[in-house]
Amino acid sequence: MLSDPIADMFTRIRNGLMVGKESVDMPATNLKKAIADILKREGYIEEFAVNEGPKPTLSVTLKYYGRRRQRRAVISGIERISKPGRRVYVPKSEIPYVRSGMGIAILSTPKGLMTGQQARREGIGGEVLGYVW
Repeated sequence: MLSDPIADMFTRIRNGLMVGKESVDMPATNLKKAIADILKREGYIEEFAVNEGPKPTLSVTLKYYGRRRQRRAVISGIERISKPGRRVYVPKSEIPYVRSGMGIAILSTPKGLMTGQQARREGIGGEVLGYVW
């Protein structure tokens, strides 16, 4: 049993990028699918797919740039902010800018999961799940 499935997802992605894997697999949940959708929309991952079955799995295809030996990961950092032991909530006026706007903050809001930029546009705050840059 995992106490923090989002941190597990971020760790699997981070570890997969460090060893140069093409894709990583993890147990699927609706929250992880929504996070993967945001990462795909923002251009941080190639693709994601849900493999149905008795235990559905989420397969995330990682994204790299450059040629063979100079290949670098698009995601240079992924960090969990709000944890089960310490939740971090922000009002609309305090939504963080990640790396001076070069990264994204993933927020859980009353209107669903969205990036910090979308939440600023909507004018709503929420729980900061993590940063990606």
